[in-house]
Amino acid sequence: PPASVLRSLNLAQGGARRLFSTMPKKLLFGKWVVPVEPANAVYQDHCVVVDNDVIEDILPAAEARAKHSGVPEADRFEGGKHHVLLPGFVNCHTHSAMTLLRGIADDLPLMPWLTEHVWPAEGKFVSPEFVADGTRVAIVEMVKGGTTTFNDMYFFPDEIAKAVDESGMRAVVGLICIGFPSAYCGSPDADMTANVKAYLAKGVEIKDTLMSKMPLVTPIVAPHAPYTCGRDGLQHCKKECERLGLGLHVHLCETAGEVKDWKAANGEETPIGCMDQLGMVRKGLVAVHMTTVESGEMDRLAAEAVSVVHCPESNMKLASGSCQVATLLSKGVNVAIGTDGCASNNDLDMYSEMRTAALLGKHVAGDTTVVPAAQAIRMATMGGATALGLDKTVGSLEAGKAADIQAVSFGGIESAPVFDVLSHLAYCTGRQQVTDVWVAGQRILNDRTVTTLDEEDLRARAHAWGEKIQREGFHTSQVKRTSSH
Repeated sequence: PPASVLRSLNLAQGGARRLFSTMPKKLLFGKWVVPVEPANAVYQDHCVVVDNDVIEDILPAAEARAKHSGVPEADRFEGGKHHVLLPGFVNCHTHSAMTLLRGIADDLPLMPWLTEHVWPAEGKFVSPEFVADGTRVAIVEMVKGGTTTFNDMYFFPDEIAKAVDESGMRAVVGLICIGFPSAYCGSPDADMTANVKAYLAKGVEIKDTLMSKMPLVTPIVAPHAPYTCGRDGLQHCKKECERLGLGLHVHLCETAGEVKDWKAANGEETPIGCMDQLGMVRKGLVAVHMTTVESGEMDRLAAEAVSVVHCPESNMKLASGSCQVATLLSKGVNVAIGTDGCASNNDLDMYSEMRTAALLGKHVAGDTTVVPAAQAIRMATMGGATALGLDKTVGSLEAGKAADIQAVSFGGIESAPVFDVLSHLAYCTGRQQVTDVWVAGQRILNDRTVTTLDEEDLRARAHAWGEKIQREGFHTSQVKRTSSH
């Protein structure tokens, strides 16, 4: 049946995730299985056995067929000819609803891009409906690119959570905090700290009343950045993190200018130094971008098990600087990968992001041996899972973990010949090669068709938003450009 019918059936039965106890055993066969754990492993002609929502075993294909001969054909994925099975990607930093602002303003420095284009557009158009549609558009894009978990920071987290729950995807949804008013929360008459407190109080209410009922949604406290929340706002977020037992997701040290300005206003203290002084440099901190970090600060990150999220394409596009990935990894810091939002990337393609992370890591370090293929794949899977505290659940294909799996075809000429599966995944695989995706055992992508959301309807909605935004004059043709030619 069409996706719209499947979606209605899922909703009528109380949500797809409530069907786990009745889901049959499945056999997923692959020419190759890349489990990520153990490191560098590639199993040829193997089968991932899925029982309800978890991985039961990984067996040689012949053994699986003999042991589980009673599993019907309808519950088998026959990818043994040219498919790779690997963990679904963990996109560790997104602003999902910004799919509707894709390409709205390009080729600009970060702060003018934000203050003159993105923030005004958000102020004009962001609403519950905008976030509901934009998030669903993002989910379809991500699922079709092999992503099974994303870590989001945006307004109206209740709408984000609803979209995730409907789609059957897994997400960590930020309880966003920022010192300025928006259509979602805050007051123009309140100071920065008061607004941060209001945002977080509203987010906690959403967590308690809505997210707590959604098994694939995990909340996280998400202050936008030190410079938009202030020291007192950050301190409040830290106290609430401790009270609630939640992680912390924050933009940190995104540009050299940001660090310079913070130091000038705070007696040469760096943003990381501020957060360390507040007790926020600790396990559970998900620090995004981190292009301008001192060596001693890297040591602190490693000592406190802080995770860094590398967003190479967004950083390159905005000329924000380059995260010192090779140095961070050498010091023992966990590094994950994120796409950032579609207004600054301009896609949610983790295959492209993973390849860029590997190549840029070598370029920045001047060393071809750093961030090898297996490391890049790990950053896109277990690195993200570890950052989000989900490493016991997702990020690798292991017995007892959730069945969050992507199937990628190496059957096309762009993958021929195959000498090294890990190299192919990192350096020459495109997201269009993802054919099937399972989250917690549910097949949410079946032969390139999303089964839980109506892609055609969402495409039409995205175009309608684009036309509305353009009618108001918010689009790239209004951006003044200069040229040296």
